[in-house]
Amino acid sequence: MKNSIKLMLLSSVLILLFITCQQKKADKYKANDDEPHKGEINIAVDESFKPIVDEEAYVFKGIYTEAKPNFKYETENDVLRSFFNDSVRVAILSRKLDTNETRILKNRTLPPEIIPFAVDAVSLIVNKASNDTLITVADIKNMLAGKTKTDKSIVFDNPNSSLVRYLKEFTGSKDLTQKNIYALKSNKEVLNYVSTHENAIGIIGFSWLNDPDPDYAAAVNNVKIVGVRDEGSKQFAKEYYKPSQTTLALKQYPLSRHLYIINSTGKLGLGRGFTDFLASERGQRIILKSGLLPDSIPQRLINIKE
Repeated sequence: MKNSIKLMLLSSVLILLFITCQQKKADKYKANDDEPHKGEINIAVDESFKPIVDEEAYVFKGIYTEAKPNFKYETENDVLRSFFNDSVRVAILSRKLDTNETRILKNRTLPPEIIPFAVDAVSLIVNKASNDTLITVADIKNMLAGKTKTDKSIVFDNPNSSLVRYLKEFTGSKDLTQKNIYALKSNKEVLNYVSTHENAIGIIGFSWLNDPDPDYAAAVNNVKIVGVRDEGSKQFAKEYYKPSQTTLALKQYPLSRHLYIINSTGKLGLGRGFTDFLASERGQRIILKSGLLPDSIPQRLINIKE
């Protein structure tokens, strides 16, 4: 009799444990069961593009109230680290994945979808009181390589940022270690530094200079953009150009980079939903309004009445 009671109690405990485990699995599945316009997902974003991604996210979440994408802003190196250790499966970067990176994801049966959605300009800024308003591509390369003597302080956002990678590729230098070149911590710090130092040149993403938030608007108002001439250009070697949608579209401004959203979720979920939104007409109109160049310029239809 006692053995029967023990057996019944043991069976009850095992059944209870089985039900609990199944419930936990169901809850986990439910938490990850996101849809294109519903659910929750983490997205790692290059912090250089925080202003434009914030605008896109604000409209997206306003339209799809059950969608809860969580945006994690990091340096480019940290975004890639999160992406390849499976912390996130959606990322926004200023470069495509290379062959080895793509192969890693394919081996995990998570081939990436890489969608361009905007073009950003790498902008040079100086203090409003500065007389330096023009520079050539050769001067920029020599300045960053330490081949030109200058008393200017050159500042950029972060040693692990996409901007530093871009500048290394642009100059053909492995390192930017000259005494007058300084890495700060963020784009806001670059703006604040240049706005208070007349002898400084800042290098920053164009999106930070358009419609700034109140906490750094005063700094933006106290800097100006430098015009750049590419003397090696076949068409535009004689003119200086500042970044704008027009000069980016016509390829007159020489310092530009594409923005990409990379989705390796392998399913039709919230990652795909936000990707499709960025590439949609509404998402591209937000890019257009921000001052950056949309990947596909939305059409503007005009009705003419007689």
